[in-house]
Amino acid sequence: MSEEKLLEKLKKGDTDAYQHLFSTYYNWLCNYIFKLSNDHSLSEDIVQETFIYIWEKRNTLLITTSLKSYLFKSCYNRFLQHIKKEKRRSDSLEKIQWDLIFETSFEKETRHEIRLKKINSLIKQLPPRCKEIFIKSKFEKKKYKEIALELGISIKTVEVQISKALIFLKENINLFFL
Repeated sequence: MSEEKLLEKLKKGDTDAYQHLFSTYYNWLCNYIFKLSNDHSLSEDIVQETFIYIWEKRNTLLITTSLKSYLFKSCYNRFLQHIKKEKRRSDSLEKIQWDLIFETSFEKETRHEIRLKKINSLIKQLPPRCKEIFIKSKFEKKKYKEIALELGISIKTVEVQISKALIFLKENINLFFL
């Protein structure tokens, strides 16, 4: 089936045309995004989001290149959006981390010790896996990739667990020091 015919049927809501498009390009697109991200789950998510977008916008799609080029470029752009979002999230977590360090660094020694004890108490309250990952990252100074390999989990899981720990600490640290 030609691309023009496929697009025409797709715009009319033909699910067979959509299925044909999906089955033709899904694996190629997943492999392409995997080469960029080295993350199977992320590559599948990005490709699926792209196909959902195409289906939802099928009536207004304006494709001026080949369909194949459009799909690859759309997936690439979604990947870039994901990278930018993760960068902003990482920057935010970094700020929380520095806020915690700042709060505990510039106090009198006795206040400093009290705060450290309270922070340690909060760390002990973290869920076991979250606490284990947080300790490996912040106290053992291991990189996310090292932790992921050591625990047999994805880097994304490490990032999420560190994020949860920092958010928990940030929310609860204020309760201690009001």
